[in-house]
Amino acid sequence: MAAFLRASRRSLFSSCGILYSHGQQSSLHSSKHIFQFSRSHASQAIQKSPFESNILRILRNEIEYQLDYAPPHPPVTKFNTFMVEDRPGEQWVTLRRKFGEDEHIKIEATMIDGAITVPKANDENLAEDVRLHISVLVDIWKGEGSEFLEFVCSSWPNSLEIQKVYLLRSDSSRAQPYMGPNVKDLNGGFRDGLNEFLKARGVDDELSAFLHEFMMNKDRIEAIGWLRKIQSFIEN
Repeated sequence: MAAFLRASRRSLFSSCGILYSHGQQSSLHSSKHIFQFSRSHASQAIQKSPFESNILRILRNEIEYQLDYAPPHPPVTKFNTFMVEDRPGEQWVTLRRKFGEDEHIKIEATMIDGAITVPKANDENLAEDVRLHISVLVDIWKGEGSEFLEFVCSSWPNSLEIQKVYLLRSDSSRAQPYMGPNVKDLNGGFRDGLNEFLKARGVDDELSAFLHEFMMNKDRIEAIGWLRKIQSFIEN
């Protein structure tokens, strides 16, 4: 009787093993089929049209060219006595410093916003150079006073020109109805005095040259960042 039970148990386990083996093979086959289907479906989902693929290729080539031709460097955070506050993704930069005991200076400069053509020096062929322009605001105030001077300036690659001078309140409203004349209409001595006033505070031709160098680098950084954002949008 015991022999019969042992034989029966071996037969039962053997049958169960066969059934399990077939079930496992069936399950593996099914899982493999599902994985292959999912991989095929995912491949179809991320496949780009010829147009999109071409755009991505152009973007990658342009980014690579920009990085190889004129690679930008990290923006500086200080120039002479000024702290430089860059605004990534924005079209301007801020510089700040203190002067003396209680005088504060803030400079806001745009990216390159214009250009003029001028004759090349000592060129008999009448060739022209391009001078790039940056708009600059220089605000100067003392302590917690309610008024400040604002100089509206034009920054060229090798010079800084004062265009207007305003006396404003802390809320940027006019301190008086008359806004003042154009600086170019004033006599030379007064213009020189205004230039010396700013020069003593580090707002001079050297600063103007720095702004152009800084903005040229910033322009490259912003352009590459914009290209990468477009690339990421199309890829995803």
